[in-house]
Amino acid sequence: RSPRSRSSSSWDPATGGTNGEHRAEPPAQASTTHLPLPKSRQRTFQGILIPPGLPAALQGAMSPRLPLRRRGRPAPAPTARLNPGVSFGAEHFAETSYYFEGGLRKFRAQPLAYYRAAVRAGRLRLNEEPVRDLDIVLKNNDFLRNTVHRHEPPVTAQPIRILAEDEEVVVVDKPSSLPVHPCGRFRHNTVIFILGKEHGLRELHTLHRLDRMTSGVLMFAKTAAVSKRIDEQVRQRQLEKEYVCRVVGEFPEHEVVCEEPILVVSYKVGVCRVDAKGKPCQTLFQRLSYNGSSSVVRCLPRTGRTHQIRVHLQFLGHPIVNDPIYNMEAWGPHRGKGGEIGKTDEELLRALVEEHRSKQSLEVLGIGEEDLNCAGESKDYKELSLCGNQDGQAGEKGWEEKDPLCVECRMSRRDPSPKELVMFLHALRYKGADFEYCSSMPEWAMEDWQE
Repeated sequence: RSPRSRSSSSWDPATGGTNGEHRAEPPAQASTTHLPLPKSRQRTFQGILIPPGLPAALQGAMSPRLPLRRRGRPAPAPTARLNPGVSFGAEHFAETSYYFEGGLRKFRAQPLAYYRAAVRAGRLRLNEEPVRDLDIVLKNNDFLRNTVHRHEPPVTAQPIRILAEDEEVVVVDKPSSLPVHPCGRFRHNTVIFILGKEHGLRELHTLHRLDRMTSGVLMFAKTAAVSKRIDEQVRQRQLEKEYVCRVVGEFPEHEVVCEEPILVVSYKVGVCRVDAKGKPCQTLFQRLSYNGSSSVVRCLPRTGRTHQIRVHLQFLGHPIVNDPIYNMEAWGPHRGKGGEIGKTDEELLRALVEEHRSKQSLEVLGIGEEDLNCAGESKDYKELSLCGNQDGQAGEKGWEEKDPLCVECRMSRRDPSPKELVMFLHALRYKGADFEYCSSMPEWAMEDWQE
């Protein structure tokens, strides 16, 4: 499934913010040099020296003081502000229209040459006026707007099935390949965005997360109060999660407990490994069936580290059959069994990237060629500067297939195959103190399933 859209990102130096907004650096201020004071006259606040040139009001604010009292009693601590749920405005939902092609839901930041061309085309606007000079210095309260042509990696066209919904929560059966929330290169092709656009479910609060390639039970709170209540259950270890997966080889018949610590190798690429310097974790495994070449395994994670189940299975020598990260040749001849890799972290990441690049599957790692500085800084954009109209606005064709300024529109990418959009790891059950939600067993987990 691939959406196409033309959207604008706003940069408000005065407020900063989210959803494409950035804070500009304030203009440089004149500096004043102060001579050091004798230690007897120096004042500190929480171990920090208060400079003598600080205004009196600010010096007072930084001075130690007793808690405020109200009618002889200490004033209560301020109530922590509850975070709002994740939502999008109607203008965001209107940015794009999904289309489906070849069983996919389809809907891509740019080199410097692109921005030069965008300026010539009048697409970059400062305080709603076209920018003509890239050397301009931003001032406080300036508002910078850039209109871009968005691309996102395609995801499965399989619909998001709602398992349960009431006034407090909504529970869905997440298809594989869909991220839970906007991150990296994904925005429109995410569970939260699709639920808002296609089901009218706004301001949802994420209670837990599933990897992009993991399918299964995913639960959202509809209010901050419900989110806070369930978060407390998470902190008190009152929640139970059950997964099912299909792994390489004959998994042991007896129950296996893995307690190897896990270290994040790269947050950007999303790779972890077992390491003594990692965070402690525990996963319990039970074999359900074996078909002669692969095993279906029940997984009960007692902690919630990134990629915990996948990393522990790799360490045990039984990686998930089609795991696009932890069952790759880049990990060496033993595919990381027992933590034996034989590479530095940098060498491992390079090998993973090159292996996926050779298969044209970098999207699995959540990166594109442009993230690897392969986006063609030297592309000639001179002939592309006529794609905007005279007042610098984008053309009337808001949903056109190709944008003359867009780098990604000039690239040819193959669509992922259905097999590349599925990983054999499924969240089967999610249970709390007063709830329990389950999904059906996936087809690949059936005892008689054959590849």
